[in-house]
Amino acid sequence: MKLTALRAAALSTVLAVSGVAGSAIAQDNPMVGGAAMYADKNIVENAVNSADHTTLVAAVQAAGLVDTLSGEGPFTVFAPTNEAFAALPEGTVETLLMPENKDQLVTILTCHVVAADVMSTALVGMIEDDGGSHEIETVGGCVIDAKVDNGTVTLTDENGGTANVTIADVKQSNGVIHVIDAVLLPKM
Repeated sequence: MKLTALRAAALSTVLAVSGVAGSAIAQDNPMVGGAAMYADKNIVENAVNSADHTTLVAAVQAAGLVDTLSGEGPFTVFAPTNEAFAALPEGTVETLLMPENKDQLVTILTCHVVAADVMSTALVGMIEDDGGSHEIETVGGCVIDAKVDNGTVTLTDENGGTANVTIADVKQSNGVIHVIDAVLLPKM
């Protein structure tokens, strides 16, 4: 019982410090990119309404993953914002969206997807149980290292690139979205 109370207290601190306690978790329909995210809609149905995720939606469409991410799931999607994609080297997004680069795009996108419904409480619990760092295997075959750093959940890709969870626990009918501020890349 003490461990559960400790875990809950730690999670409350992490979420309060990272600014998500009062936004995505407390609301039935949290706002992401200026649009309400409805728990009875699937990942794609909600993502298309977020002004902050137009690049991600275009990439999912170009990769042919709309049907997959509209499917039953469950999925956890670490969803990079438009700003995250814009931070990639100039021309990267345009190149990835070309039909001849579809396989590479699919790999990158599926390195943001976990075949499970992982809410932040579970993720923070796994990080704590593993001594402060938890490896997450993605659908794309990538391994992401999750930690809590200064009260924020951070994800490190196989190249050492890091992303911060900026909005956690955006519940979907087929899983959950956690908004992140960087694109995670497979080992190069």
